[in-house]
Amino acid sequence: MNIVVTGASQGIGYEMVKELLSETDHEVFALARNKEKLEMLQKYARKATYHYLAFDLLSENYHEDLIPHIVKKLGKVDVLINNAGLLISKPLKDLTNKDFDDLFSMNTKSAFKLVRDLLPFFNPNAHIVNISSMGGFQGSAKFPGMSLYSASKGALGILTECMAEELKEQQIKVNALAIGAVQTEMLSKAFPGYKAPVKAEKMAGFIINFAQEGHHFLNGKIIPVSLSTP
Repeated sequence: MNIVVTGASQGIGYEMVKELLSETDHEVFALARNKEKLEMLQKYARKATYHYLAFDLLSENYHEDLIPHIVKKLGKVDVLINNAGLLISKPLKDLTNKDFDDLFSMNTKSAFKLVRDLLPFFNPNAHIVNISSMGGFQGSAKFPGMSLYSASKGALGILTECMAEELKEQQIKVNALAIGAVQTEMLSKAFPGYKAPVKAEKMAGFIINFAQEGHHFLNGKIIPVSLSTP
């Protein structure tokens, strides 16, 4: 399979690429802003072929600076995992217009732009997996300071449902995983001292398996992946 993973320089994204490179014979294209971290992943490329690009998903120049690189290396895409995300935790009264724009641009708009611009290059029966959050899952527990983050992830869920419907004729499946607490750098920054019940490498393995197999059973679904209730 030809697999694209965004947000690959840390946390779940890093662990996903690491596992894909060491345990599969796929072609993997990793995206993140941190070139050094992307280069570090090269050492795990035992079976897979590894491609990477340091790219800021907040950029507007996908057509010129991103898509041609992916197409040149992969040709066609079988799996896209929109994992890149931004978390800003502030009380509502302290949130700025820029916070709003940055959160929605990274957590929602970047996935939209990447899917839209890659549309001509997906193979039939391709699978797009959008990494959402339990914070954006309706009816789940909510936390102070997370309003805009949760709203942007909720929007990603609705976008997933709409994409799945619209891309049926192209035989492209789209699902979202609403991830609960996972021990990552992002979580530690937002909730200092909190210890999540799931490690990044364990969640990475789950997502990889779902990305390769889940679309045979599901389409247009927002699936909570959490040990918490609700």
